Amino acid sequence: MICFLIYKILKLRNVIKIFPVLVISIFPFSKLFPQFIIDKDTGLEEIANNILQPEGPVWNINNGLLFSDIKGNKIYKWTKENGKDIFLNNSDSTNGLTYDLDGRLIAGQMGKRRIVRFNKDGTQTSLADHYNNKKLNCPNDLVIKSDGSIFFTDPDFNIPAGQQKELSFNGIYRISPKGILQLIETLALPNGICFSPDETKLYVNDSQAHKIYVWDVVDDSIIVNKKLLFTIPVFGYADGMKTDSIGNIYCTCSNAVWIISPSGEQLGKINLPENVSASNCAWGESDKKTLFITAGKSVYKIKPAITKIDEHKLSNNNKFVLYQNYPNPFNPITNIDFEIPEQSFVSLKLFNVLGEEIKILKNGILQSGYHSVTVNSDGLSSGVYFYRVESENFTESKKIIINK
Repeated sequence: MICFLIYKILKLRNVIKIFPVLVISIFPFSKLFPQFIIDKDTGLEEIANNILQPEGPVWNINNGLLFSDIKGNKIYKWTKENGKDIFLNNSDSTNGLTYDLDGRLIAGQMGKRRIVRFNKDGTQTSLADHYNNKKLNCPNDLVIKSDGSIFFTDPDFNIPAGQQKELSFNGIYRISPKGILQLIETLALPNGICFSPDETKLYVNDSQAHKIYVWDVVDDSIIVNKKLLFTIPVFGYADGMKTDSIGNIYCTCSNAVWIISPSGEQLGKINLPENVSASNCAWGESDKKTLFITAGKSVYKIKPAITKIDEHKLSNNNKFVLYQNYPNPFNPITNIDFEIPEQSFVSLKLFNVLGEEIKILKNGILQSGYHSVTVNSDGLSSGVYFYRVESENFTESKKIIINK
């Protein structure tokens, strides 16, 4: 096993601090497991502070970064140009934040024990607040699937003072695109939740046990084959988590972000300042390659400290492979990657849900190997599309979502 270490000397630049970062990357050469290198220019920057309890970061090209302040009862907005501003006062203690396919903010609202949608006219719509005529516990973290359904966790910590728990369990739920609430699983203390990039796997952590579980997603609506993926080897509570473009899981726990492969191997971790407990993370900025981390009373950002040596170039290059675009949903830019085993005439096209051709992305003879095509959403409306790659002996399509 080989370890790489990075240590950056503390710097001060106005209100932005660059902290020491310790990142460990481990890989066995014998397995030819995809290798990892350290980005030597990586630095952990504190971009906002004096927040009572930061949580639920989410990035949107129009708003920049939004994040909750649970105890402060606010949602903040952060941009490079203006820094931290109040986005919403009296948020009823929102926790996890995300956007639906129409670009509306969705939140776990702990003060009202519900999942809420913030409409663009300023009103709020409750999407789920009761199950079997009993109040939900305290909706925590959530994720939107590409069909528009919402998956969320409902642990029983942080139930408002003076109120009682009404359900006898802590659940993982799905709200269908038609608004139907479905209990899909129970867990001791479910917290962070995310999908694999192709949405065939659902990851949820059991917070107090600091265990990450994985399920297979069937028919977009049920989860089966529960497996323990990884136990974080540290005292503390597992919290919010996200996946990256190649399916690695970034899970906040104690004073670090733990990086776990889809097969359950620890790839490394991003250490935060001492005595700071990480609560959540989210990808953002125009390329969706910056990781924003809420922790302690601050928000940090970092370019991924572990970057993968192109696994496609390590392959035997003996088959045609079409990968899921990333990011997805996206706005304004995403990338479609594919690999071809030999020189071929290849077409890559974008279609709407009616099967009508919208745009030709690539059309010509390509050399064997790995190819990446950048797609821009300019001139296209929000919604579901499909991209299809064709060659003489291969045809495959995948779903792509624009979220403006």
